Amino acid sequence: MGVKFSSGPAHRVGPVSDINVTPLVDVMLVLLIVFMVAAPMMTAGVKVDLPTSNAKPLEEPKPPIVVSIDAAGTVYVNQTAAGADNLLALMEREAGGDKERRIHLRGDQSLAYGRIVQTMGTLNDAGYARIALVSEAPAH
Repeated sequence: MGVKFSSGPAHRVGPVSDINVTPLVDVMLVLLIVFMVAAPMMTAGVKVDLPTSNAKPLEEPKPPIVVSIDAAGTVYVNQTAAGADNLLALMEREAGGDKERRIHLRGDQSLAYGRIVQTMGTLNDAGYARIALVSEAPAH
């Protein structure tokens, strides 16, 4: 808080009620620079182990559609085997036309990551955007 003194008998001496915003602007600029530098680092890829997670299960009003890929690469939609030609037809039947329905994609740990991403891309291209990868909780 600044104090303004003036000379002369006509002026009374007292505190100035103006807020000095210079320190506030300095702090905000420093924070802006820190976040601008840190933001690209948060999106950089790091080596992670995806099969286990401590995340809590999601609460959904409708049960999700479960798409599973076994070790042989066979795709299943809720226990029904699906080939490359009828995957989307099975999804349409299970979703009932609801493209906003949550899909849980489960892939065997021994599968190549590209196979899981390929299936996710097929579903995404068909308009299903709410796809979640499922992992097992670690044993304690």
